[in-house]
Amino acid sequence: MIEAVLFDLDGTFADTAPDLGAAANHVRAQHGLAPLPVETIRPQASHGSRGLLKLAMDVEPEAPGYDAMRDAFLQHYEEHICDHTVLFPGMAALVAELERHDLPWGIVTNKPHRYTVPLMEKLGYAKRAACLVSGDTCARAKPHPMPLLHAAGLIGVAPEHCLYLGDDLRDMEAAQAADMTGIIAAYGYIDPAADLSAWPAAGSVPAPFALLRYIQT
Repeated sequence: MIEAVLFDLDGTFADTAPDLGAAANHVRAQHGLAPLPVETIRPQASHGSRGLLKLAMDVEPEAPGYDAMRDAFLQHYEEHICDHTVLFPGMAALVAELERHDLPWGIVTNKPHRYTVPLMEKLGYAKRAACLVSGDTCARAKPHPMPLLHAAGLIGVAPEHCLYLGDDLRDMEAAQAADMTGIIAAYGYIDPAADLSAWPAAGSVPAPFALLRYIQT
């Protein structure tokens, strides 16, 4: 029986792609390049600054000038972290339903604490979450199970009674390793070429509110 629900943040709980994309396009503009459309950026939006700079500038961390580009990206994102970010349609209703049934919920993301907490505060959900576990909260990040296990400990629910909703293969791998029920957020930032049937998940949902079918309320 599911007694708690944990969410990935980018691409699962909130649609952060517009603001992440704006930061990537800010770096492109600094180098005289035209902006990329958000539709191009969206599939990479869960992959952090490294993935977005690879898409936007075709650079790897060892490339000359990478650190300056990364700093410019992160500074712009921090200053505009919630200009256009919103919850995915149906997420607010899902959270309200979980709270109505006294089911604790929380966030487990690879996003650094520096951005996770301010974003959740601006969205108005920081104090409502039973836990906010960021990519630098634990010694290891997803796909390692440590962050999920840490979240379960904070909430006080055994891992096998937790459900984790995420939109990346690493989310499902972490859930499997933590002995949690992993559900794919098929509405999230998933590469069109991804074979979801190969992911170690218990199922998938086309929209947040559909998650209720996996929870006995």
